[in-house]
Formats: sequence, C-alpha cells, structure tokens
Amino acid sequence: MTETASASQPPRPPIRDLPDELISQIAAGEVVERPASVVRELVDNAIDAGASQITLRLLAGGVRLISVEDDGCGIWPDELPLAFKRHATSKISNLADLESVGTMGFRGEALAAINSIADCAISTRSSGQNHAYLLAGQTGELQPVARSVGTTVEVKELFFSTPARRKFLKTDATEQAHCVEAVRRHALARPDVGFAIWADGKLVEQWRRCGERHSLPALEQRLADVLGSEFVERSVWVDFATSAAPGRPDYAPVIKVWGRAGLPDAARARADQQFCYVNGRFVRDKVITHAARSAYEDVLHGQRQPVYALYVEIDPTRVDVNVHPTKIEVRFRDSREVHQAVRHAVENALAAPRVGQSEQQPAWVDGGYTTALGATPGDATDPLRALPASTADLASRFAQADIFKPNQPVAPVKYAQAAMHFEPTVGHKVSDLGALWQTTPAFPTQIAWPPAALGLPPHEADLASPPTSATNPPPDHPSDNFWPLGRALGQLKGIYILAENAQGLVIVDMHAAHERIVYERLKRQWAVAHHAPDSSTSPQQGALPSQPLLLPSTFAATPLEVATAEANQAALQQLGLDITPFSDKTLAVRAVPSSLAQGDAVELARSVLAELAHTEASTVLARAHNELLATMACHGAVRANRQLTLEEMNALLRDMETTDRSDQCNHGRPTWRQVSLRELDALFMRGR
Repeated sequence: MTETASASQPPRPPIRDLPDELISQIAAGEVVERPASVVRELVDNAIDAGASQITLRLLAGGVRLISVEDDGCGIWPDELPLAFKRHATSKISNLADLESVGTMGFRGEALAAINSIADCAISTRSSGQNHAYLLAGQTGELQPVARSVGTTVEVKELFFSTPARRKFLKTDATEQAHCVEAVRRHALARPDVGFAIWADGKLVEQWRRCGERHSLPALEQRLADVLGSEFVERSVWVDFATSAAPGRPDYAPVIKVWGRAGLPDAARARADQQFCYVNGRFVRDKVITHAARSAYEDVLHGQRQPVYALYVEIDPTRVDVNVHPTKIEVRFRDSREVHQAVRHAVENALAAPRVGQSEQQPAWVDGGYTTALGATPGDATDPLRALPASTADLASRFAQADIFKPNQPVAPVKYAQAAMHFEPTVGHKVSDLGALWQTTPAFPTQIAWPPAALGLPPHEADLASPPTSATNPPPDHPSDNFWPLGRALGQLKGIYILAENAQGLVIVDMHAAHERIVYERLKRQWAVAHHAPDSSTSPQQGALPSQPLLLPSTFAATPLEVATAEANQAALQQLGLDITPFSDKTLAVRAVPSSLAQGDAVELARSVLAELAHTEASTVLARAHNELLATMACHGAVRANRQLTLEEMNALLRDMETTDRSDQCNHGRPTWRQVSLRELDALFMRGR
C-alpha cells in the first residue's frame, strides 16, 4: 500500500544552488517594484558619494531610460568592476557597521539586482584621475571616456529580461510622477544638494542648493521650493530635543525632532503631505505617524489630516534600518521613547502663541496705509511687494523691525487668524470654576478695569481702560501696546463677539473660545492634582467612573492582548475597565466606564488593548481623561444667546490671548477670525 502511494507521487526535485542571475532577479523583485524604485536607489548612492548636484533624466517614464548624474567623489578604476557584483559595497565591513548605519545605502545589492533586469552602464571619474571610465553592466567591458569628476549611472530598457513585470507598470505619465515623487522626498531632507529632473528632454523640476544641511533657513527655503510657499506660511517650526537620563547616557540618548508642522487650518482631506525622516531617510513609520496625529487630537475638526515635515535625529545604534527590502520602514529599539518625543515636539509647537505677522496688515496713518515696517504699499520698500532675495535677509529685516519675538513661530494673517503679541503679564484669568456649573454668569457682572490680574504697568493703564459704549472710537494711532484681539464693540445675535484691533475687525465665537479656555484650565488642574510630588491621590481616586457588567463579556484574545491586559492592570483600572484573563486564550470584560456602559464592551476592550500595546499607558490615560475634561468644558462654557457686558467680553478676549491652542475649540473649529481693513475697504470699493 505504501509502495503504491509512493509510486503515485511525482519525484521531488533535488535541492540545488540557484544561478547568480536568477538570484539577482529574485532580489530585483523585492528591490525594484517600478522605475521609481531604481531612481530611489541611484539617488541614495549619489547622496552617499557626497554629491552637491544630482540630475535625473527619464525617457518614457523611466522604462526606456533612467540616468542619474552626480558630482560626487566617483569610483576608482580598480573598484569599478565590483560595482555590479552582489553584496559588494564600500559602506559596511562588519556587524558593528551594520548596526550603526549612517549612509542611505549599505547592502550592496541594488546595482546587481537592477543590472539583472535592465541594460546598465556606469561612467565615473575620481578626483585626481586624468579621465573617466565606462563600465558596461552586461559585458563587463571597461573603457576610458571623457567626463568631469562624479558618476553617471544609466539604466535602459527596464524589465527587458522579465517582460511579465513590465505588464504591471502604469502609463508613462504615472511612472514619471512616481519618479519625481521619489526625488522630492530626497530633496526635502537635503537642502545642501541641488536636484534637476528632465523628462523626455524637458526640464520638469529643479531645486537649487539652498545652504548647509542642518541650516534652518536652508530647510525653510527647500520646503517652500518643493511643497510651495503656502506650506511654510501655514506651518510653525518644530524644535525639540530630549535629554539623556542622568547617569545612564547609554540608555537614553538625545532624540532631536525638528521641522515644520502645519497649522490646524491647513489640514487636508488626505494624508498626502506628511513627510517623516529618520536620520535623513524618508520612512513610513506607524510610531511617528501616530505620535504626530496624537498631537493634533483636540485641534483638528473631524477626520482632517495634518500636514508636516518632521526630521528625527537619533543614535543610529538605536534604530534598525535593515528591516525592509526598500529601507522605507525602520524599527526603533525604544519606540515609546520616540513616540513621546515626536508628540511633545508637535504639541509644543502648536501650543506656542503665534506671535507677530509675516504679512502685516496696513494701518491708516497720516492719510495713507502703512505696514508694520513703515512702508507705504506699492513703495519699493514695502515688504508685501519687495521681499528679500533670501530667507536670511527676510529674517534680518524682521529682526531689525522688532516684529517677532525670539523662539516663537509665525502664522500669517492671509491664511489663518491674525497672529497675536503675547506678554507674560497680560490676561485675565477666570478662577471660579464652580461658577461654570451655576446658572449665574460665568463672568462677574462688574469687573474693575483694568483687572488687577493683568498687572499692567502705569503707562499702559490708559490703553486698557474699558470703552464707555459700543460706539466709542478707537485710538487714531494704534500702537504696539494695543490688545492683540482688540477691544470689544458688542455682540452679534448673542453668538459672536465683535472687537476692533489694529488690523481691523475681529469676530470671536464666544462659546468655542470659552470652551477652549475652560478645557485648558481643567487639564492644568488635573495634571497638578495627579502629578504633584506631595499629592496623596491614589490611582483609584483618579480613575474614571466604572460600571460593573451583570454578565462578563468574554472574547478570544491573541497572546499579545492577554500579555497587554496582564501588564497594564493599573492603567485599565484608571480607564474604568476591568479586563482579566478567563483562560489562556480568553479575556473577560467585567466592568466598563459608566459613560460607555451601553456600548460594545468587547470592541472597546480590543481597541484599548491595541493602543496600550503600541503606546505608553500614560498617553492613553491622558487621552481618556482629556476626552472627559473636554465634555465637561463644553457643558461648562458660556452658551449662545447669553448677553455679556463689554467688560465680560474684554475679559474673555484677554483670557484667549494667554491660553494655549486658543485658535481652535476642543472639536477643532476656529474660535476667531480677522477681517482686515483692506478687506473691508474692498467690500465698499474704497480707493477705487
């Protein structure tokens, strides 16, 4: 019987070594997905060679020709024959080098894989050589040629040896767009390198060298060149670094996060302008993406996606770049540490008051409009028309004009709310939180003006005096000491506060504004109460109200979910959840938060465990508490159709000027808008 069964089975092929060409073609299937993959690998090599100018030439979307030319160090003639050999590289030589990779490429297999599915050639010249050499990839023939110092790699007829792969390519225009996108990602990380892209004999894109790699003005210029000036105008600087743990520098090295984060008003429907870099390498990393999205949690409306370009600098030994064939994914040794650094970096940048204006609205002085720099619109010195040639000149001019405060981001009036000048002593704080839950007004009916809490110097007291009526005219010459959000003029339909400032008219949604003020105050008080060194609050006292289930809900759990539940019992109790192992492969939900008692207990448990598995417990707890505090703030904020006195309106405006994230309410809606004098004049066709 056994002999009959064995005879019916086909003979098993023997185990044997694969030919080198087939091995390279298999590797090419992992590395080369489309022409853009070849472009990425070749540009990586050019950057590693120290190039300051890289030129890409394409024919038929990169299928007929991909040529990458650089002015880097070149390749020595005796090393050139090794260029197309598998796993031949100059970038690593041992395991220690692999664990601390600082170059874009390191495996030494890209050129061999590409050469196996295309017709390749390399022409290169090193410094000190009399002439260049050309190496043909298919024949291995080496011959002298003429060219300057640098290297040119040509890839012709991609997938000619594997025609089935070519059938999966899209149109030439689509493949060309992917190639351009691959170069854009490199350009955003390297302002010290110039890039030019030619397609079918036409110059498609060109980004000139801006300066040094880590220069902030150079990076800002490159971001404006690649993503457009609107991206820079509608974003704020991110600059954050973690410090090493005392006495343990080997455990907690410094993580630096910098770049630009888009304002909430610049959010998009798609996540197509989110760029993350780790040590100069573009990556798609869930940890960084989740951290950045978390920082926008209570300032974005609905499912809008933020825009940003973030650069993470970390010790190369603490990140593994050898986890994906195309090196687009990385693995951090301590992902929670990176998550916290990115989240805090973006949160701090968004919370910082947006001081100053990059585009000043003109004010009426001496019979004509003048800008903050003292120039008349249309004049050659008007910064709105005659912008300086470089970002450094722009920063120098603004510094001389004393428009900006140091270490504070900028947002223009054109696209977002007008930026506000904050002083540490400015603002009236509403201290009686108990009044929020009463039917009496949240503001006192009579407020001494100026409030003592403002701490105004004597020479500013006259500017802070309250208006005697809604028709009181403003000063003829608004000064720098004028309130950023101006003085209240009155209410509109019991919903909006109308105020006048130096730029024109300010419209404030009083419920949204007060909601943000109360929310931020509640968050600060909760943080003080639960994190004070002398606090005697127990974990149970800070927990969310819990509702025990009459019948526990059980569900089949993965080993990771079981381990997460056992390791985070304290955090689960803080969230009002009671999740315990029912068996080796089953978890039981015995209690849920009271506010979610009518929901799906199993689905809630799975989502919380999934987040705890990838995010630090303190972050999950803070988010849950923030949601509760946001609900409390929404119910406690002043309601629509509530009549306020001018003093109460001014107190609300002053509080907005000293509250973090006061430009959006807890749900991501804007709290105020600026209507400039120029826009008002246009409505009535003044000056035409």
